[in-house]
Amino acid sequence: MRNLRKCLNWPLHLLARFVPGSDLRVLLHRWRGVQIGSNVFIGDEVYLENNHPECIQIGDNVQIGIRTIIMAHLRGPGRVVIENDAYIGPGCVIAAAHGRTVSIGSGAVIGALTVVTNDVPPRAFVRSTPAEQVATVRQPLATAGSYLEFMRGLEPIRSRGDASSSMSRPCSVKAD
Repeated sequence: MRNLRKCLNWPLHLLARFVPGSDLRVLLHRWRGVQIGSNVFIGDEVYLENNHPECIQIGDNVQIGIRTIIMAHLRGPGRVVIENDAYIGPGCVIAAAHGRTVSIGSGAVIGALTVVTNDVPPRAFVRSTPAEQVATVRQPLATAGSYLEFMRGLEPIRSRGDASSSMSRPCSVKAD
């Protein structure tokens, strides 16, 4: 069954993104290996992890808005867990890096167009802020040998009026 699921993953994923009706979308994603609870709404054109659908877990009573992207792999498989009663607004991106789990807590609300790469506590309301430049890229990610090389090449922008701000110090990268 696992090999059959792998072979059918891409066609089922494509079909699930564009068929009308959330119930059918949920069923198709379940067939792909995504763990989905009951009473879940998945909007049109939602992208749920194509390479590792088994790394996505969605609880009961979850709503996922149109054109949201949920990825459980950035340079290797991770895991995304969306707990019960969570609401994910339209156009969000939720991404877990290799070996990491990103959890959206029970009852949390993710506002439209928000990017989530860290855990969101239960019942938290998270929204995006206006875009602002925080660093200058010296090593483009597209051509970097690794994510760490890209991170080391970032030159932080000084905060307005505060030379001692944390953004005025060189970037440090935590090893996970």
